[in-house]
Amino acid sequence: MVVTCKALLRVSAAAAVASTLALGAGGTATAGPPTVAPGARGTAPEADVSHHGHVSLWGTGLGVWLTSRNSGPSDLTGATVRLRVSVPLAGRQVLPAQCLQADAQTVLCRTGPLPADGSRQRQLALELQLQGRPTEVVVRIDTGWNGGATDRNAKNSEHEVLAPATGDEYVF
Repeated sequence: MVVTCKALLRVSAAAAVASTLALGAGGTATAGPPTVAPGARGTAPEADVSHHGHVSLWGTGLGVWLTSRNSGPSDLTGATVRLRVSVPLAGRQVLPAQCLQADAQTVLCRTGPLPADGSRQRQLALELQLQGRPTEVVVRIDTGWNGGATDRNAKNSEHEVLAPATGDEYVF
């Protein structure tokens, strides 16, 4: 079989076109139809998730009590609250069933459904054990995931709290 330069060019061109069609927006191969940017087919749901509560530090223990709610306008099937602490956690933690330890300083907890009218608030109470006996800890609370909904008022779900080791409650 003799392959001419012209035939090789046609095969190369066809392969280039095929690979271009198979590449997604990020330049990586995708399976199935091309992806569509969020909102291109319709409007993303909108929700207003908020987290409020308090933290308390004593000895090696850090208590976190919070309430999550959604003020709409769209219902959410669930959200994820992310808690990050400035001091490493002491090994594996005993956590409620809806929570998991993401890394040495982060815990993620799912809220479950949050209706748009704010009628169903989700409460969470954690007692985390920290390495050593810190004199203070910074706790960052935010929404790690909300089902793809937009939140025009994200500030009511983003908090940073300094808790000295006094055992007092520091509100957010």
